[in-house]
Amino acid sequence: GGGGGTPAVPHLGIAVDEGDVLPGALRIVRQLRPAWDPATVKTKLFTDGITNKLVACYRDEAMGDALLVRVYGRRTELLVDRETELRNFQVLRAHGCAPALYCAFQNGLCYQFLPGVALGPEHVRDPHLFRLVAREMARVHSIHANGSLPRPILWQKLHQYLSLVKTELSPKVSNPSLPQDVPSPAVLQQELTWMQDTLSQLGSPVVLCHNDLLCKNIIYDSTRERVRFIDYEYTGYNYQAFDIGNHFNEFAGVKEVDYDLYPSKEMQLQWLHSYLQAYKELTQGHPGDTQVSEEELEILYVQVNKFSLASHFLWACWGLIQDKYSTIDFNFLR
Repeated sequence: GGGGGTPAVPHLGIAVDEGDVLPGALRIVRQLRPAWDPATVKTKLFTDGITNKLVACYRDEAMGDALLVRVYGRRTELLVDRETELRNFQVLRAHGCAPALYCAFQNGLCYQFLPGVALGPEHVRDPHLFRLVAREMARVHSIHANGSLPRPILWQKLHQYLSLVKTELSPKVSNPSLPQDVPSPAVLQQELTWMQDTLSQLGSPVVLCHNDLLCKNIIYDSTRERVRFIDYEYTGYNYQAFDIGNHFNEFAGVKEVDYDLYPSKEMQLQWLHSYLQAYKELTQGHPGDTQVSEEELEILYVQVNKFSLASHFLWACWGLIQDKYSTIDFNFLR
């Protein structure tokens, strides 16, 4: 179990075949919902994810009773610390920011389905929706900054991913498929050293971050007029400006990437204003009377757009590793 009185999550000794997830998913549902008649259980496979396989099991057409079974992608333990993910899931749940977690199994998790629409690049530009996203991010960022100063996860992750790129994709392993425009490990190492020197001096606060806020990880529930974030594999303490810069990069999309969609300065300032207002209310405890100065906005704007570089670097290394191991049909190299 996690600290702070979070209940222990049941662990089932079931491994689900990543190549054929339905039989294993239904075994898990039989354990968790013994009263359900297996003949009435419907399934829906989600195909958006590029890290894991995801299937919903439900009886009610509206999917109000759905369980989501998420099967970890092949060799993703190289990229994701599963113990930490479980702990962060429970922390977010305790603060009303995550769905209920029903169980862990040998190679995945099962949790509550959140009703709503997974956003796309066209939604995150909508001022009404992006204000909800900014405020929800502020909610996550204001969790548990209780006196201790946690270390940002960023540098350890970047060094870990880069060393995987070096060992797994070195010339000794011979990978002639890598295009010529992928920089050499030595150049990447220099860039990382430069980034660490530059970005760690910008003074961005270290907060609890989602670290992977792509559009599809944001669920909009129009009946409750709120958004929730899903998928906490990369969640951890990190620089505030990284989480925001990473989200702004995601405006460009995943399958079809278009950086003309990166938010303009004007749009960013509106987004950051909503964010700072909510963040100050939540951390300084004065709802309604928090003022956001031009200077604060400009400082955060600069930090965010510099930290977006670290986001590009992280997912580039991640893509090289996924290209080697993942069984998901996606052109990681491109």
